[in-house]
Amino acid sequence: MAGHTQDDAALIRRAQNGSLDAFNALVLRHQDMVYSVCYRIMGDAASAADAAQETFIAAFKRITTYRGGSFRAWLLRIATNACYDELRRRRRRPVDSLEALAGPDADDGPPIADDAPTPEQAAQQRELARAIQSCINALADSQRVVLVLSDIEGLSYQEIVEITGANLGTVKSRLSRARLAVRDCLQGARELLPAAYRLITESNEPNA
Repeated sequence: MAGHTQDDAALIRRAQNGSLDAFNALVLRHQDMVYSVCYRIMGDAASAADAAQETFIAAFKRITTYRGGSFRAWLLRIATNACYDELRRRRRRPVDSLEALAGPDADDGPPIADDAPTPEQAAQQRELARAIQSCINALADSQRVVLVLSDIEGLSYQEIVEITGANLGTVKSRLSRARLAVRDCLQGARELLPAAYRLITESNEPNA
């Protein structure tokens, strides 16, 4: 990690001095992370690709304003703002249904890492990923962002504070509410989940 940070610093200095090759190297290094965050916030591949592209266009224009600190946090702040902008545009022209956002043939986003799952396991994982993403899509924008940054990308509270501009207490509150909402969403839709992933099994349900 330290080596990457040092490499980033050298590339950033060159990019700030006008090197397009250096900036392109930064893009190659961070594009998967940026796309992953954008996908989980936006909920569909096309919007995520657009937001990621907007992120790097904005970063290229603003690279001279970077003054140190976590480059990842600086970049993800631009990415989350790009997602917020697109979500606001989407609300002004809403889609007709959830299927328009993530239908049965939709891209499921970044694959879940595993050790050569069986076809059945892979299908279950896709169903679970789709169910989780649908629940994430239902969150308020601010809650969605902190959940993605914390529970999917593994960022620290301090990094999330830096990215979102919210104070620590607000970040923790939003994350707690987001986790509860996603849990309740998955619990309410458990009959749609593969049996292996249902939060409450038939045997645990109260007698009718």
